[in-house]
Formats: sequence, structure tokens, C-alpha cells
Amino acid sequence: MNIYTNPSVARLRASRPDGDGSVQVQLDPALSIGKAKVFSVYGKGGIGKSTTSSNLSVAFSKIGKRVLQIGCDPKHDSTFTLTKRLVPTVIDVLESVDFHAEELRTEDFVYEGYNGVMCVEAGGPPAGTGCGGYVVGQTVKLLKEHRLLDDTDVVIFDVLGDVVCGGFASPLQHADRGLIVAANDFDSIFAMNRIVAAIQAKSKNYGVRLGGVIVNRSGGTDQIDKYNAVTGLKTLAHFPDLDVIRKSRLKKSTLFEMELTPELEAVQQSYIRLATDLWNGTEPLAAAPMKDREIFDLLGFD
Repeated sequence: MNIYTNPSVARLRASRPDGDGSVQVQLDPALSIGKAKVFSVYGKGGIGKSTTSSNLSVAFSKIGKRVLQIGCDPKHDSTFTLTKRLVPTVIDVLESVDFHAEELRTEDFVYEGYNGVMCVEAGGPPAGTGCGGYVVGQTVKLLKEHRLLDDTDVVIFDVLGDVVCGGFASPLQHADRGLIVAANDFDSIFAMNRIVAAIQAKSKNYGVRLGGVIVNRSGGTDQIDKYNAVTGLKTLAHFPDLDVIRKSRLKKSTLFEMELTPELEAVQQSYIRLATDLWNGTEPLAAAPMKDREIFDLLGFD
């Protein structure tokens, strides 16, 4: 038996439902992260969550915070621009010791990235097997056992794509705020609406609250503004579709390492403002997700 077939991986507790008809992964309540401020970043696949998360991590470090970024995607590239490489995942290193976690050293799964940001890639089970939520739980367990969360100020979970199951929503059980990265287009907003619903479901039994939307790769915000006005969501920051952002990924660099231009300086300062606002505390939002048809009626037709 391994971690993917263990029947205790996903315990369902009827006493703590996460929404109507929900079958959600429940993590061990003893695995709380502690005093750090925790943010879970979600959004449509390919929208720039990892780029946004990494630059936000650096921005937090620039204002003097000790930051840990946890990538929650099997392709394990969340921290690529911070570490300049694809680092081994928690699942990789656990498998190398036949899942005897006591044999691992901190340096086996935690890597220091740009400006002191500590980086972990949780990884994931093989395609079509297991549960991403359990992987997140094992990662947090390892971090606590090695006392790596004791001196951490900020933890950022960078979570893959849309929220399609309780496993991928499990970082919300640790988070203070759920953040959504979205572009100013229909597909991004459609995915964002599902994420709003997931955060709303988790907020019934956990401390997580909706923080707002980070508009990315967009010249304007008119479509997101329409959605926000109807649902009660708010925009936290807006990052335009600049070529320097695309190039930073290709150069394995965060935006804070690229050659400075007035345009780039403005983006850097926007990240610093966002980090400062999140650290100081944002208003928890009680946004109400729309029905699928309502989004089509709002944004799909002129």
C-alpha cells in the first residue's frame, strides 16, 4: 500500500460538509500552518498564476517578510523563476526514501530562491490516480515536522488551474485569503466564478475568506468590472500585458531581476503595493457566484 491507495487519505466527515452534495478531502486539523499569513492563488490554467505568485513572493520579501512559496501542480514549475530550475517535488523525495519521511533533510525538499524566498514544490500523484489534496497535506506535515513554518511570515500556495475537486481546493483549508488571477475575458471570468464558489464553500467551515481578483495580462478591466459589480468581488491589482513579463519567464527571472525601465518599475511598485496591502489586511469579501447562464447573459452578448 502506498500514499495513493491508502484508504485513510480522504476522510469524509458528514459533520463538516463543504457545500451541498460535496465530497471533499479533509485534512488533519493538527496540520495548521501557525502564525504565518497564508494566501492561496487560483485561476484559469495558463493565466499566469505562477508568475504572479513568484513576483508577489519577491514583493513580500522586499518589504522584509520571510516568505515560503508552495507550488501545488504536478508539473512543478511554480518556483521556476525563483530557483532558476525545476526542483524535485515533495512526492519525488518521499518516493526516494520509500515514504519514510523521517529520513529526509530540509535541504532535500526546500530550496532558497531569489531574495531569500524559500521554495517547495508539492508535486502530485501519477496521472489519473491519487489525490492532490493528500499531497498538499503531506507537504504541510513535512514542513511542520522540520519546523520550517515557525519563522515564516507569509506562505503562498500556487494552485493549478480551475478548482474541479476537493483535493485541489484543499490549500484553502490552510489559507487566510483566497486570491484569484484572471484576465479581462470571458473564459477567465467563467473559471473565476467557480473559484469564488469553492472559496465560499470552504469558508463555511474554515478560516479562509475571499480576498479579491488580481487582473493579469489585460489592457483593460471592463469585463471584470461588470462581474465585480454583480457579485461583490473586488480588484486588488491590475497588471498589463507587457512583453517584459513574458520575457521574464523565458529568462528564468522574476520581474525584480529584469533590466529596469519606467514601465517595469511601475509594475514592480504595483507588486510592492499589493504585498503591503495584503500584509496589512484586506477586507474579507462575501461575493456571491453567478449561475453559468447568468455569466453568458452578462458578458456573452451585446
